[in-house]
Amino acid sequence: MTNYYRISMNPETQKTIDDFLVNKEDVCDGIMDDFKQTLGVVPFILPILRERPDSFAFNGLGDLYTFNPETMDRKTAELAAVSAAAAIGADACLKVHIGAALNEGATREQIRDIINIAALIGKTGILGASFRVMNKAIPDDE
Repeated sequence: MTNYYRISMNPETQKTIDDFLVNKEDVCDGIMDDFKQTLGVVPFILPILRERPDSFAFNGLGDLYTFNPETMDRKTAELAAVSAAAAIGADACLKVHIGAALNEGATREQIRDIINIAALIGKTGILGASFRVMNKAIPDDE
């Protein structure tokens, strides 16, 4: 296997990685299938990321494990994703994760509430940062 971007690492670790990557196409196909099963759709960014199968195999697996945490159920994980997507204004991600949350049993009311919480945190983040700048620009004694 020719690997022009090989990083310097323990030779045994590198061999383990090289052995894993021999099956990278199968791993990538499985990751795509798992995302479709988990989210109900394949997000549009995944086929583009898959164009680099070496990277996608590792990142995709990490993402799948993150989306399926051991400490919470799928509905809770999807509601967290809805909140995060809402907070950063990622509309396409928001749509995907709202659908996935609904499929996991979340209600419209739960999704509304989680978006309201995201908005509150986003608002306070904006206010906090803006008021700090304002206080530096306009001291209290003026």
